[in-house]
Amino acid sequence: MLKPRASIAGLAPYRSPIVSRDGLGLDLNESLAGCSPRVLARLRSLSAADVSRYPHRDLGEQMVANFLGIPSDQVLLTNGMDEALSLLFTAYLAEGDELLFADPTFVMYPILGAALSANVVRVQSGEDLALPVAGLLARISPRTRVIAIANPNNPTGLAASRPDLLKISEAAPHAAVLIDEAYFEFYGQTLLPDLASHPNLFIGRTFSKAYGLAGLRLGVLIGAAEQIGHLRRLSLPFNVNAVALACLEEALLDQAFVREHIAQVQQGRDQLSQLFNQLGLQFWPSQTNFVFVRVGASAKTFVESMQRLGILVRDFSASPACDGCVRITIGTPSQMNGVSQVIREAIAEARRS
Repeated sequence: MLKPRASIAGLAPYRSPIVSRDGLGLDLNESLAGCSPRVLARLRSLSAADVSRYPHRDLGEQMVANFLGIPSDQVLLTNGMDEALSLLFTAYLAEGDELLFADPTFVMYPILGAALSANVVRVQSGEDLALPVAGLLARISPRTRVIAIANPNNPTGLAASRPDLLKISEAAPHAAVLIDEAYFEFYGQTLLPDLASHPNLFIGRTFSKAYGLAGLRLGVLIGAAEQIGHLRRLSLPFNVNAVALACLEEALLDQAFVREHIAQVQQGRDQLSQLFNQLGLQFWPSQTNFVFVRVGASAKTFVESMQRLGILVRDFSASPACDGCVRITIGTPSQMNGVSQVIREAIAEARRS
């Protein structure tokens, strides 16, 4: 009888986090502002020939390299950050190798590691949910082949310092160290200048968040030219579709749109922070487009109340050290006043339950 590899058969089925599209979706960290009008105009201008021909990824990589001020051989475009993770993990993790990361973090890290029969090594964050630097350093071994760090982190929104991240990279020169900067634009700090002195360092970026292109699936993996060359051999030649590549240039050119969106997100973060202070709720200072808040034992009731009132948020109670915690994406300024009022109503209902 045909059977998959044991590591695949043993995986828990992955279920899409999309619960519903009915209501205001503040559960997936999408851009509620949408994408740049210039991107929409480019989409509308596409011809039959544009979509009937195979995509030319190299041109897109040159655009991104020019934007970042680095050589194009250090850039690999991917079908979203998920594919970037898959390529990196597949290239450096063999059966029995160790994948090291801190919990809680992005759910795909352990899933991909387990699929490759790697030993998944989790280091639990403390009560403050900050990156447990000492704990990670203590767990690095000769078998550690990949270290994955989301910075800022999802779901907490917290960011680790550059010295701490470099300390981890320098402690494991034999391992690929991924700094997943999916939320870089909202934070503004990067390890990009440190690539030249840290050949084992990789940086991941995405166009799904600040650029509002989640539906087009466009990610970027950046690293030493030699290492990116290895990953390029593994990457499928037409992995990034022609529509995404056609929109890439306009997305990069419209930095005014990105800056305005970031400013609106910062305003929304401040608004939620003030609200949670008023409500006496613990929350974490976010460097992303969402806020992570501890509602408590009534989190399930809170999430259900929010959905009934037309707003979707994400319950993280099942994640390590996140009991009673909920993640709420920042909406547009016109949406946030209504969101704040609904949160007040849902918290009041949850406290009565």
